Amino acid sequence: MNTRMEKLYAILEEEGLDAAFITLPKLIYYFTGFYTDPHERFLALVCPKGENPFIIVPALDYEKAARASSVQRIVAHQDAENPYEVLRRQLGRGMNRIGIQGEHLNVNRYHALMEASAAQEAVDMEQRLAELRVVKSDEEVEAVRRAIHCIEEAVHATLPLVKPGVTEIELVAELEYRMKRLGAEGPSFETMVLAGEKTGLPHGVPGTDPVREGEPLLIDAGVFVDGYASDLTRTFAVGDIGDRRREIYAAVLEANRRMIEAVRPGVPFASLDAAARSTIEAKGYGEYFITRAGHGFGLEIHEYPSIHGNNRDLLREGMVFTAEPGIYIPSLGGVRIEDNVLVTRDGFEVLTSFPKELTVIGV
Repeated sequence: MNTRMEKLYAILEEEGLDAAFITLPKLIYYFTGFYTDPHERFLALVCPKGENPFIIVPALDYEKAARASSVQRIVAHQDAENPYEVLRRQLGRGMNRIGIQGEHLNVNRYHALMEASAAQEAVDMEQRLAELRVVKSDEEVEAVRRAIHCIEEAVHATLPLVKPGVTEIELVAELEYRMKRLGAEGPSFETMVLAGEKTGLPHGVPGTDPVREGEPLLIDAGVFVDGYASDLTRTFAVGDIGDRRREIYAAVLEANRRMIEAVRPGVPFASLDAAARSTIEAKGYGEYFITRAGHGFGLEIHEYPSIHGNNRDLLREGMVFTAEPGIYIPSLGGVRIEDNVLVTRDGFEVLTSFPKELTVIGV
């Protein structure tokens, strides 16, 4: 049994659980080395107290699981079978108290799992599982580095294609093509390329809007490499974007740097948000910083922690997160500058290396 699995079984003992059911595919990969997207089919890593774990998989994933998983016992269910009846037979006994992933199970699956296990009580393990994942191993950090390098190379390769008249969605297509050519398993989230006023939308949707000279262009993109994510945002100037937009850019750049400079083990996450937010407020743009300052990432693009003013949890060596302050002004546009940061023993390391000074492109 690997170290991660031993820690999972230790949670069973501490929480007084008869079994744990891990149903998020990325977390099954974390514990076993096996990953698949089961779509609507049932997939679970099952850890009964005092017994060896097993994975229940759709039959079409059986061979893949048998080859990749560190867990030896693989149980397959056919599409015509009720997977929860298969699970009930494998458990062989009723449970009293089980651990589940509350954020991942929908209501129907929750009830089916409770019936299959005959459990009287379900305990949400999400916080305990997040604690296991929040400090990255050296191997995980190296995978993140590879994902960061991939997206930075993809953006570098795409920028020469930016010209007035090219559309947002065309640039998305070009960027995602280059990601795959450079070795990415795929985007780690919906690739965002926004032009002009749409840069003022923190979660804008790329469309047929063209790039125009004299306007900003925002690229927010990331990839999965070896199962781990990256997340990079840069805002560019297509020609001369004017004094006010340059002023906004300078404010966000300073906020980004001050937030990162505040990173060290033992300080609360709230202090990072405060470092960024106070900088933007001092420049007179506080009302336009409408997002949190950053978030953790790793196997998923959004993981614990959420970096905001109310998070008093403390930074620890080995944590990886984004630093992404921004200013978003309706009808004018916005700026976001996002880096990926590792907490080190004495401070921090900025894992992203893409230039942050305002860069003029497309002319």
